Amino acid sequence: MTINENLNGITLELSVEGRLDTTTAPQLESRLKECPNECKSLILDLKDVNYISSAGLRVVLLAHKLMTGTGGKMSIRNPSEFCRQVFQATGMEGVLSII
Repeated sequence: MTINENLNGITLELSVEGRLDTTTAPQLESRLKECPNECKSLILDLKDVNYISSAGLRVVLLAHKLMTGTGGKMSIRNPSEFCRQVFQATGMEGVLSII
């Protein structure tokens, strides 16, 4: 998995590529926990994620929790078809902001 980041003022965009699973989810979780305090908007671009497991979904939900807990906002941008299916099957499309 590869994570590319772009910090623009109070917005942090993380573009994730590859598999988001038990092996790689801790890498994304570590990066999320390093998010600067001034970051009030987090965008996860998942267009290049070809697989997401329950561990990956847990980290996405953790990101949502971390951001809303500090008064911020998290959005999912361009989820791959596989990610979209997982979000629909788990009911997370109603919880997450998908743009």
